[in-house]
Amino acid sequence: MTSSFSGQNRPGMPPRLPTPPTGWPIGSYGTYEEAQRAVDFLADGDFPVQEVTIVGVDLMLVERVTGRLTWGRVLGTGAASGAWFGLFVGVLLSLFNTSPGASLGPIVAGLVVGIAFGLIFAAVGYSSTRGKRDFQSASQLVAGRYDVLCQPRSAERGRDLLAKLALRPSDVKKD
Repeated sequence: MTSSFSGQNRPGMPPRLPTPPTGWPIGSYGTYEEAQRAVDFLADGDFPVQEVTIVGVDLMLVERVTGRLTWGRVLGTGAASGAWFGLFVGVLLSLFNTSPGASLGPIVAGLVVGIAFGLIFAAVGYSSTRGKRDFQSASQLVAGRYDVLCQPRSAERGRDLLAKLALRPSDVKKD
């Protein structure tokens, strides 16, 4: 009997615990999109893609700066976030309100309280950084290259198919 904590893997299912990938390399690509295109090409060729793994190699965290933070932007974002949450709570409270004609009161109260709390939390959070992070950013985990691995029993056929893909012009769209 196996449990979800046993570490044993079921055939055809991804491993439950972090496990290094296995298989032989059948292709290497500069972008994830190219590796995905290769696996899609294999699938179109009736290749057993369940034996294929895409592995990102030379991982790096890329943080792209999206804008400058100012008190106005921080407070505006905090107020908007608080308004949405307050509106949600107010609507929920109005659904359970038994007083006739007073269904708008909880919505307005929730909105006002939500904006106030959103402003307070945003101001406290931003002031705690003391100007050391006056920018917004978005982070991504990307790889230097993407290798396509395949189980040994199908690797030769996979390499042959991907060689055909490499010979095709890259601007050709599939039907």
